[in-house]
Amino acid sequence: MTDEEMLAHAIAEARQGLSEGGIPIGAALVHQGKVLGTGHNRRVQLNSAIRHGETDCLENIGRLPAKMYAESTMVTTLSPCDMCTGAILMYGIPRVLIGENKNFYGGEDLLRSRGVEVVVLDNAECIDMMETFIAEQPSLWNEDIGEQD
Repeated sequence: MTDEEMLAHAIAEARQGLSEGGIPIGAALVHQGKVLGTGHNRRVQLNSAIRHGETDCLENIGRLPAKMYAESTMVTTLSPCDMCTGAILMYGIPRVLIGENKNFYGGEDLLRSRGVEVVVLDNAECIDMMETFIAEQPSLWNEDIGEQD
C-alpha cells in the first residue's frame, strides 16, 4: 500500500468528522499494508477532551500486542498534537505519515528525536480542508489545540 493510499483512509475519516459537525482530522493505523482501524476527531460529537483523530483511531481498534504497534504506521491528516505524539511514542509506533503540517506543526520534532520516521506529504486536500475549517471555526479550532481565543 502506498503512502497516498494509506492517507486516503485518513482523509475519508476527516471528511466524515466534518460532515458530523466536528473538526476535520482523520487517522488510520496500518500494519504491514493492512488498515487495522481508523478514526476521526470526535471531541465535538462526543463532548470529549481527548478524542483527536489519532486517539479515536487507537480507541476504535482496541488493545493490540506491542509487536503490532512496533510494526505499524500511524497515518494522520494533520501534524499530531502533543497528546497524540505522546500516544504514538507510548505505543512505540515507528512511522508517522502526515497529510499536512502547514496549518499546524505539532510534535514532529519530538517524534524524530525519539527515532520515529516522520513523512509529510503536503497533501492539497488536507491543507485546504484545515485552512477552510480554521477560517470558518477559529474558536473551535483554538479549543481543540488548547489555545485561548
